[in-house]
Amino acid sequence: MSDIQRTVEAVWRIESARIVATLAKMTGDVGLAEDLAQEALIDALTHWPESGVPQNAGAWLTAVAKRKAIDFWRRRERLDERYRSIAHDLSETSEDEWQPIDDDVIRLVFTACHPVLSREAQVALTLRVVAGLTTEEIARLLLVPVATVQQRIVRAKKTLSAAQVPFEAPEPSEWTARLGAVLGVVYLLFTEGYAATAGEHWIRTEIANEALRLGRVLAGLLPGEPEVHGLVALMEFQASRFGARVSQDGTPILLSEQDRARWDRAQIERGRAALKRADAVGRGRGCGRGNYALQAAIAECHAIAPSVEETDWERIVLLYEALGRLAPSPVVELNRAVAVSMASGPAEALHIVDQLSSQGQLRGSHLLPSVRGELLAQMGRTEEARSELMTAADLARNTRQRAVLRAKAAAL
Repeated sequence: MSDIQRTVEAVWRIESARIVATLAKMTGDVGLAEDLAQEALIDALTHWPESGVPQNAGAWLTAVAKRKAIDFWRRRERLDERYRSIAHDLSETSEDEWQPIDDDVIRLVFTACHPVLSREAQVALTLRVVAGLTTEEIARLLLVPVATVQQRIVRAKKTLSAAQVPFEAPEPSEWTARLGAVLGVVYLLFTEGYAATAGEHWIRTEIANEALRLGRVLAGLLPGEPEVHGLVALMEFQASRFGARVSQDGTPILLSEQDRARWDRAQIERGRAALKRADAVGRGRGCGRGNYALQAAIAECHAIAPSVEETDWERIVLLYEALGRLAPSPVVELNRAVAVSMASGPAEALHIVDQLSSQGQLRGSHLLPSVRGELLAQMGRTEEARSELMTAADLARNTRQRAVLRAKAAAL
């Protein structure tokens, strides 16, 4: 990859959500906005090698995309009508006009999570236009085929266009209906930032930080929703370890080997405060912990433990059991197996993993063979463990993850 390609990729990772949000606000069409932004990216690859990278690359891309929007309207013979509309908007509104959601990116998320779309389409479209994730990355996050993601995104854009969904903040009375999808998208964004599904970097901090920012904005908008605070707590706890999760050269550092003195204690306290708010709001509404609050409670156990050995693994097992009943998934069950291995030994955990394998769960993912390899190694079944770890390495799409798995296999 050339230096210019790397620069364009970095700019897109950092600026894509704001560029698409700005264009969606201008055009009123989320699908068109993303198409225009992609065309501007192509122009950057063409012009920047000769002219150099502009000082404000995000502004350059936005300006080029806006010009393309005007060209599009001209071709559609609607430029005069659009100019009249813009002029009317400028005369009728002011910059200080109150908006229910005063954040273009959050507005974009709520728009892409419109009830006219299915939940699956909402999530796929938002991950594409807000995070700028590729269809391959989204497919790995959602554990579905790439073709399925592509179909969902194409259908979602067509549906929003056919329904003439405007780019505007929904009324507060409509937020709750969209909240589940919005939280799901923010959670998946953070997940991709916390442990990248592919590429050369183990952590994509710009995506994780944007997800955390969006979560904090949502907490301010919806202080009476316990799961919003639960998700913020989870992200605060997980982000607190970023400084210790990779070495200077980018090599991943496993939890058992991390220097806990490098964990961000202030961020851990923010996470604990957010979890307390989630619990208090939940009690006030007469409900227990939800999906994100339970995950936050698990993360809190790790965050406050002095070491891996002193971690309250029995409590973590119980929390995973509760999470599995509330939001069952093979990933939750696999994580429970890891906790069981720490609390009760690898043999009991291996039984859980083998059940998942026999059911065909997580087929094609590196997660199951990597955990199975670890458990077999603990039981002294070295050859089997090495085989599982090499299988996991072959399946892993992240370069750093692949290297860690191969190193483990070699160490056996």
